[in-house]
Amino acid sequence: MQDKRAEPDVSEHVKRLWRLSPGHQRGRPAELDVEQVVRKAMELADRDGLGGATLPKVAEALGFTKMSLYRHVGSKDELCELMGDLAIGPAPEVDEAAGWREALRRWTLTSRRVYGRHPWLAQLPITGPPVGPNAIGWMDALLRALRETGLDWPEKLGILNLLGGYVRTASALEQQLTQGRLDSGLDQAQSERDYGTALSPLVEPARFPEAAKLFASSVFRTPAEEGAEDEFGFGLGLILDGIEALIAAQADIRHGSSQGIH
Repeated sequence: MQDKRAEPDVSEHVKRLWRLSPGHQRGRPAELDVEQVVRKAMELADRDGLGGATLPKVAEALGFTKMSLYRHVGSKDELCELMGDLAIGPAPEVDEAAGWREALRRWTLTSRRVYGRHPWLAQLPITGPPVGPNAIGWMDALLRALRETGLDWPEKLGILNLLGGYVRTASALEQQLTQGRLDSGLDQAQSERDYGTALSPLVEPARFPEAAKLFASSVFRTPAEEGAEDEFGFGLGLILDGIEALIAAQADIRHGSSQGIH
């Protein structure tokens, strides 16, 4: 007897995310499919930002009416989720032999590069946990990196949210600061010098004792040449140090429990 696996009982939205067959359809084959729609939306977002990937603009770029797109994409929110999962692509390979710390570092830096290629990713609305196949792949890669750490599932999910949120927040902040400098016509060093010069007289020691010391220092007058990537790496290092401390603490707890049993 032939083994026929049952069709998953999932919503149409999830079927589109996972590119599952919509089932038997009568009539001529559709001229459009979800892949074409989402790839065109990504192309517009890469060129014009997220605001350039509205359903009417995607339909116009494809040469179809807006209503014809609803057969393949249920709403603008669904289009955003489809775009996000396609844009992040397959998860990076995890070299467990390199150790959890290096694996997480590579995972995070790879994610950072993806956000650099598609800046609009940091602007996508978050309406729930990961659902798409690529997003689940990234989740699985991080969980494999943590497989031998002894951490429990809530802690591993917490690390997933922490690192994913760090990449998203850092990318959005960098975009906004870069845009602000473009609008002002100043480079980063001049922008920081102007900031220090303007605020220094207002930050009085009696009211802001530690901040006043900061503004009196040379940190804004002679900004370091480190860029956004150096700042990102610094923050990532602190996060990994915290994860390392958590793993060590959990190991001590388990060791103490085993000692108590004997």
